Amino acid sequence: MKDFSWTYFSKTGDVDAYLLYKQVTGEPGMDTDVQEEDQSNEEPLEGLNM
Repeated sequence: MKDFSWTYFSKTGDVDAYLLYKQVTGEPGMDTDVQEEDQSNEEPLEGLNM
């Protein structure tokens, strides 16, 4: 599966194939549980007129 996903990615540039490759190889930094950040506490940037 590792070889197939890398070969497919290298020929097509498909991001999903690359992510599959990274998941199969167990590369660090590829957590499947992505947490969304709460952006409601951010202050608006100064100088922007909205």
